[in-house]
Amino acid sequence: MAEVLEEFPELTTELNGETHSIMKRTCLVANTSNMPVAAREASIYTGITLAEYFRDMGYNVAMMADSTSRWAEALREISGRLAEMPADSGFPAHLGSKLAQFYERAGKITCIGSPNREGSITIVGAVSPPGGDFSDPVTSATLDIVQVFWGLDKKLAQRKHFPSIDWNISYSNYSDYLQEYYNTRDPEFMRYKEAVQTILQEENDLIEIVQLVGKDSLDEGQKATLEVAKIIKDEFLQQNAFSKYDYNCPLYKTVGMLKCIIVYYENCCKVLKESQKSEKKLSMALIEDAFDKTIILDIKKMKFIDPSLPEKEVVRQLNDLADKIENNFRTLLHG
Repeated sequence: MAEVLEEFPELTTELNGETHSIMKRTCLVANTSNMPVAAREASIYTGITLAEYFRDMGYNVAMMADSTSRWAEALREISGRLAEMPADSGFPAHLGSKLAQFYERAGKITCIGSPNREGSITIVGAVSPPGGDFSDPVTSATLDIVQVFWGLDKKLAQRKHFPSIDWNISYSNYSDYLQEYYNTRDPEFMRYKEAVQTILQEENDLIEIVQLVGKDSLDEGQKATLEVAKIIKDEFLQQNAFSKYDYNCPLYKTVGMLKCIIVYYENCCKVLKESQKSEKKLSMALIEDAFDKTIILDIKKMKFIDPSLPEKEVVRQLNDLADKIENNFRTLLHG
């Protein structure tokens, strides 16, 4: 809480061309673990009621609840004092319904009365299970309710990879609902997204093989998967929220970056496959040596494109890079 109070006044956001301090658009409800149990139990309701107040004024509100696990512990303490029948780990039997009642207060509404206005609440609830145990009752009940899950990984945070979201356990059930929205903006986005997920899943399986028998045991296609997965992790998924170029990534920039990565990967696989049929055998190492080093550098520097540039300029830069990758592979194969 002290860190929030120190950092937020220094951060700004831009609305309708005007710069505002984030602190002026923030409400904090603070209840520490040494406060009375009733206060800890009430804090989450205080927060969501404040959010509903602003929503009814026609604002779009983001509520961060940190953490619902501490709130559930307060529920458990109150339940014990009321001599209610305990369930898993001593939590009350109605824990799941209490969590559902809280999350159901999120959503978009059209307000009654005049003037006409629409408002919404987005809830981001942090769950901190003891020892990272996902079978914890609070975690299990939350995962049964919510449709999006971001799993934070301690190892990624220790490697200074932020946001430290584990891409192998995180998921969203809204992809099908949003497919039409994405298709109207870029029909290829969903294909790129699925291709990236496949590459990262394959890389997770290959890491175990590499640790057992070494990288030399992999075929060239698998080596390409490892190399591209490294680009995805370090240059695409890793972001710096305090930088001018990386604090924000519009959809068109995201699509352009994904396009360049997938074009590079698909061409690597294609060239390696075709070379097996010819006398001129190629390997991933040979491709990297023969490839134009400036293009590889440009792929790794895509994130440095300023998001404040006009959309056409960002799209042009990334499309030009994708064309350069295609041409370079064509030269490599037939040149």
